[in-house]
Amino acid sequence: MLKLSENPPIIYPNDAKIEEIEGQWRVAHTKSRNEKALALALGKWGIPYFLPLTEKVTRRKQRVFKSLLPLFSGYVFFCGGQDQRHQALTTNRIANIIEVTDQAKLIAELSNIQAAMASGLPIDPHPYLKAGNRCRVIAGPLMGCEGIVVRKKNQIRILLKIDILGQAAAVEIDSELLEPLDR
Repeated sequence: MLKLSENPPIIYPNDAKIEEIEGQWRVAHTKSRNEKALALALGKWGIPYFLPLTEKVTRRKQRVFKSLLPLFSGYVFFCGGQDQRHQALTTNRIANIIEVTDQAKLIAELSNIQAAMASGLPIDPHPYLKAGNRCRVIAGPLMGCEGIVVRKKNQIRILLKIDILGQAAAVEIDSELLEPLDR
């Protein structure tokens, strides 16, 4: 297990915005538990990537352990041409590369996840849902993000989807900050 300081950055180049990175985005479906190692290799080669990580706290024998886990287990998003695709495959950490046909849609979805992570609000993996009301955040740090409203206990959350993976993440939000898109 890596120390917190040894983990790869969530995005490379550091502090970049997803929509400002030029090139073709791809999704690397990694071999089991190879997400961080792949991200470190991509960063070493200067290949832009996005690996959203969430903090997990566990307690064992009166000790507290903190670790960073991938938000979308088994996936790393990276950007570049055929040369970067080939170089990523040489790591032997990738099971499959998913080619993205709708680049604009993936960039918008990844930008939503990046904004949610930058907000500092708690974000957790969440089952992907097709049903539900689509909405847009109209104020606050997530303003402009679009997703699906879900309830967890007495909390309202917005579900941020990555369609190509069939996965999503949910972030808690005040219902007054949402406007419905489906009418």
